[in-house]
Amino acid sequence: MSFIEKLLDGVEVKWLPLGKVIIRTKGTKITAGQMKELHKDGAPLKIFAGGKTVAFVNFEDIPAKDINREPSIIVKSRGVIEFEYYDKPFSHKNEMWSYHSKNDRINIKYAYHFLRLNEPHFQNIGSRMQMPQIATPDTDKFQIPIPCPENPKKSLEIQAEIVRILDAFTELTAELTARKKQYNYYRDQLLSFENGEVEWKTLGEVAHFANGKGHEKDISEDGKYIVVNSKFISTDGKVAKYSNSQICPLFKDDVLLVMSDLPNGKALSKAFIVDADEKYTLNQRIGGITVKNKEELLPKFLHYFLNRTPQLLKHNNGVDQTNLRKGQILEVKIPIISPAEQVRIVSILDKFDTLTKSIYEGLPREIKLRQQQYEYYRDLLLSFPKPDAEVAA
Repeated sequence: MSFIEKLLDGVEVKWLPLGKVIIRTKGTKITAGQMKELHKDGAPLKIFAGGKTVAFVNFEDIPAKDINREPSIIVKSRGVIEFEYYDKPFSHKNEMWSYHSKNDRINIKYAYHFLRLNEPHFQNIGSRMQMPQIATPDTDKFQIPIPCPENPKKSLEIQAEIVRILDAFTELTAELTARKKQYNYYRDQLLSFENGEVEWKTLGEVAHFANGKGHEKDISEDGKYIVVNSKFISTDGKVAKYSNSQICPLFKDDVLLVMSDLPNGKALSKAFIVDADEKYTLNQRIGGITVKNKEELLPKFLHYFLNRTPQLLKHNNGVDQTNLRKGQILEVKIPIISPAEQVRIVSILDKFDTLTKSIYEGLPREIKLRQQQYEYYRDLLLSFPKPDAEVAA
């Protein structure tokens, strides 16, 4: 027996249109002048403005009847097609809609998890349009399984148990993600320096720069040298190619930087530091940086400072592939602080690095595993038997 069969224990399951069991709420007209980008502006009411766009307004800026105060499912129906659960006061623009529950037979969080499971169905509908989008009938007529419909109390108990299990996974994933953001925040704080607080020099003043060379004709599965390319750096060394030719030798403490990436990619300006001689060879479109004076600037400190630095990410316009030029890299401003302070910062960041990037201890791996567990149990818990007529069809 499947998990869901044991949970249902032979009770009836009835499939009903979403629009029949929960309440759809229309959006409201909100002007760009009313919306503020950040909650710190003093506007406490969250506004869903389409796609992934979120803003805030003051409560008095929109009619009270347009403020949703019930826990709801927000339908993101244009461009980005997905569902979001939100349990605080909010509103949304009039091209969107949301659902909440005011009856005794459906748990709104249960409906949310079921819609999340079926996001691919709605995304497939939306993909048929020039601008991916769905309409209210697409969600209103979508059928949702209601266990034990003749006994609302038992039905809600079953739904609540499913929600409890799935929420346990989503809360753990959220906690891990928040912890990763916290580490990134502290890293940024450690590497932030005010003008006038420290001496600044350009990278060209403190380091030598060399570009890599193409290795396409020299790739060998059993090669002696690791070819450092963007994939190697972006995966923290987990995906590697090899060569028997060290066309562009690298040496311990060289700092390597990805110079080319797709629009809004995650590899641009990602850094890697060489840990041994006679081990690597540098591929094209990867910058090789060698510190001139290690008593002035620790290579490991430079590695952390250059990694995804905003000074280089600003060249990504989000539309075209970014190809950093040598001149753009050499003009990056580097803070020159005492060697002791560099050692202290590197020591802290090394610990963060172990927590966030290690394949065995790292948060990214934990987050991925928890997300996989959530999806696995969501599929088990929400795999309700279909009506016989539908199965036969």
